[in-house]
Amino acid sequence: MSDFRFFPGRSGEVQKKNDAVFIVSVLLLWGLGVFTLFVCTPDTAERLFNKKYYFVVRQLVWSVFGFASMALFAVVPLRFLRKHLGIFVTAIFILCLFALVPFFGYQRNGASRWIRIPYLGRFQPSEFAKFAVVLYLANLFNRYLGQSDVEQKNFLYPLVGLFAFVIVIVLQRDFSTGLFVFMVGCLMFFVSGARMTWFGPLVLLAIPAAILMIVIEPYRLMRIISFLKPDEYMMNEGYQQFASERAIISGGMWGAGLGTGLVNVSRIPEVQSDYIFAGWAAAMGFVGVFAYIALLVFFAWRGFYIALNCPNRFASYGAFGCTAMIVLQSLLNVAVVCGALPTTGIPQPFFSSGGSSLVVTLCMCGFILNASHSEDGDDEDSDFESYQKSSREKDDTRFESFNGVEVTNYE
Repeated sequence: MSDFRFFPGRSGEVQKKNDAVFIVSVLLLWGLGVFTLFVCTPDTAERLFNKKYYFVVRQLVWSVFGFASMALFAVVPLRFLRKHLGIFVTAIFILCLFALVPFFGYQRNGASRWIRIPYLGRFQPSEFAKFAVVLYLANLFNRYLGQSDVEQKNFLYPLVGLFAFVIVIVLQRDFSTGLFVFMVGCLMFFVSGARMTWFGPLVLLAIPAAILMIVIEPYRLMRIISFLKPDEYMMNEGYQQFASERAIISGGMWGAGLGTGLVNVSRIPEVQSDYIFAGWAAAMGFVGVFAYIALLVFFAWRGFYIALNCPNRFASYGAFGCTAMIVLQSLLNVAVVCGALPTTGIPQPFFSSGGSSLVVTLCMCGFILNASHSEDGDDEDSDFESYQKSSREKDDTRFESFNGVEVTNYE
């Protein structure tokens, strides 16, 4: 099991065009998300901003930036991306630190997760950290893949980077996002071929650390307690979950319809963001939920297909990480909204109102598209491949003895 890898050498058929099927899945998910905001948020927007379609217009504006970023990451040469990846990752890490600085950061409900941008509002750097971590790990895994003699040492580099991002996100009081990034990072370690003996210590460290982070923050502890005892806290700490489940139940099999049929949706706090899926379930019922899950499976199938068949190893790892990040986050959000997991701050990709989440999701989709048309020659030789080449040249050297003296023969 120590040599197990999902992605050995890339020897598959070269893909030269953007995957049209994947593009269709992205457009369908995005369109469904905008439609859900249009249906479920007018009452909330009217009450908060006196603008009925405030969240819809805001989402469309951010969509312009998102699709532009998606096009950029779909066409940027992988050599250029890898060459400047250190600058990108460092910049995102510094922005995560700036969110903790009072002058730059913006606090809400005691959390410092946002940075102010003049004339544009604010954005959440931890969302961009998801993409940065995927590319950072993909780059290092590509570089060190196969170096069995120094594998243990080389896997420390991506591990340190992963922990650094997780720690700075948790310091922003965004524990759920930090834990989620750590889980996806561990999944990428697994598929890259990290030794199975690494996961035991990681789990043993992660479990008590997670428990400690929950206990030291009263609001996190109350989320767990209200999840375990929903009847006792349905009108205070557990009200958001209670309102979400009530709205979902009101949808029934075929949905409550539009307009006045969504009265229960307007009573959900933050329905435009983390709990937007409850609005979709209430409006479209079980049929709508099934349709969304089917579309998400379609998206996941195509994303993982691109990752597994990409001839470029860096792009392959990156496409796998991006697909896993989007799909697992979607499923996690659905589980929270339906009451299967305690409340978190994880938004629903493509659906939740928020520029940071939408732009980063489309950036990751752009990278997956880049992987769909990448070629084996798009990437520079890794350091290990250069090392192997020089080693083979040294192995071709022969030594012969002439009158007791060794003479080098290069034939």
